Amino acid sequence: MHDSDAAGVGRGRIRAADLLPVFRGVRLPIDVEVNESSVRAAYLTKRSRGQAFSHVTAARIWGIPLPQDFTQAEGVHVSVRAPHTPPSGFNVTGHRISDPHARAVLRDGVPVVDAATTWCHLASLLNEDDLVAAADYLVLTPAVPDRSNRRPFVTIGELQQRADQYHGPGARAARAALRHVRDGAESRRETLLRLVLLRAGLPEPELNADIFRDDGSWIGRADQVFRQWKTIAEYDGQQHRTSDSPYERDELKIEELSHAGWQVVRIRKKALSFEGTEAVERVSRALRKRGWTP
Repeated sequence: MHDSDAAGVGRGRIRAADLLPVFRGVRLPIDVEVNESSVRAAYLTKRSRGQAFSHVTAARIWGIPLPQDFTQAEGVHVSVRAPHTPPSGFNVTGHRISDPHARAVLRDGVPVVDAATTWCHLASLLNEDDLVAAADYLVLTPAVPDRSNRRPFVTIGELQQRADQYHGPGARAARAALRHVRDGAESRRETLLRLVLLRAGLPEPELNADIFRDDGSWIGRADQVFRQWKTIAEYDGQQHRTSDSPYERDELKIEELSHAGWQVVRIRKKALSFEGTEAVERVSRALRKRGWTP
């Protein structure tokens, strides 16, 4: 990375064809992949004290799943606390935060707005389903803890408290979305599936729940469990079709579930199209087969 202001590099050099401008006075070698990580790192070379990544940039740093129409080429969002002047310029969107409850924290050594405030900022940018999926990600308590990445980033109670304190753009949407937030969804698509099923009037499932045989031995965990009707809805993501090991494990699990009297409905991305009509019909049919009545 080259910061012409700091390094005193001549104008002829900084305009050279082997350097790519990413911010004013900051360039990357053309052979470096320009992605979210490299652009953030480039901005850190010119960051002023008191600035923190926020909004969509903060969401990516936290790992929040976003819909595909959020482009990777949006530059960076950077916030400062009022009354300081927010940054501006090429590839930079600056924000001034007056919210007294917003905090800047370090995530992997990078200054970023705290997770709960970041989610509140997303409330004016995402539709309700994607906002719920973002919250589900933040409140997830993983089945297998990772000491290098402590989760959850925020609890449902903490997120509720933060939303109550928040009065910025999207405040009403944030509070409305919280009604549907649950701990347990391990992917955005799992959340979207749960929401389309609930909107259709299907019962609320247990999320990533343990399933046992009659003798008490463990079979595995399942995405969405309708225990009363021994029915499971599983979102079959791309990773299951491109990696032999997870695919084989899932096939064996489904076989064992079937032997134990469970019926499994496997849902893929296409079934969530058109407001999830196909997914709703298939899961509803399976539940009715086991005695559920709308």
